[in-house]
Amino acid sequence: MRTRMMIAQCCSRAAFGQLRMSTTTTPTHDDLDAVFKQKRLLRTQVRKTLKSIQPSLRSHQDNAVQDIVLEAPWFKSSRRLCAYISCAALREVDTFKILSQILQHNGGKKLYVPRVEDKNSFMRMLHISRIDDLVANSMDILEPAPVDADGNAREDVMQANDPVDLFLLPGLAFDRAGRRLGRGGGYYDTFLKNYQDLAKTRNWKQPLLVALSYSEQILDEGVIPTTPSDLPVDALVSPAGVIPISSAALNRMDL
Repeated sequence: MRTRMMIAQCCSRAAFGQLRMSTTTTPTHDDLDAVFKQKRLLRTQVRKTLKSIQPSLRSHQDNAVQDIVLEAPWFKSSRRLCAYISCAALREVDTFKILSQILQHNGGKKLYVPRVEDKNSFMRMLHISRIDDLVANSMDILEPAPVDADGNAREDVMQANDPVDLFLLPGLAFDRAGRRLGRGGGYYDTFLKNYQDLAKTRNWKQPLLVALSYSEQILDEGVIPTTPSDLPVDALVSPAGVIPISSAALNRMDL
């Protein structure tokens, strides 16, 4: 509680209220600059909070979140999903138990994971069938090689013939209204917008966007600033359980 109060105090609610109002119209350059500044301040505070979590507590929360996902009916019923590959250095909620379960006990699921192609927010989601398909990139983050062991290009989810049911997403902070604070690169917002546009074009049901979060990452509503390009999530999974947010989550999660 004290940590969340400190985070809230680092940015005034009045300023955030003004910034949220600007998203209902076309934001000015000054509006966007103010939002980006507030986001940078908030990221700094959240990173300090994540760094302060004791390893034993982090491990406990990692296991709790993954167990909740693995036992959830909406996860079990998914057939095609995109999931992030957690990075310990970034202090993201661990996903390796989830990924291993999908790949070892397939159950008819098809998994796509991210590969960053450049620094201009361009990210792809490529199909993998085993953990060994992942290699460390220049930042020592695991991602799929663009071709498989036989030299064949991996399937890109944007060229797939069938829709994705579920996205498991990372982030730095979230709130119970679905706002998500990323790391500033814009990779997920850009990719998700492109995939949602593709789904509309093909008359597919939109995928469920579910973010995985430590308890400390869920902030009070009104603390996270947003711009029109920031996409909300449908639900959160924390160690305390599932928090459905959108009508899609309420309908499809059967909670």
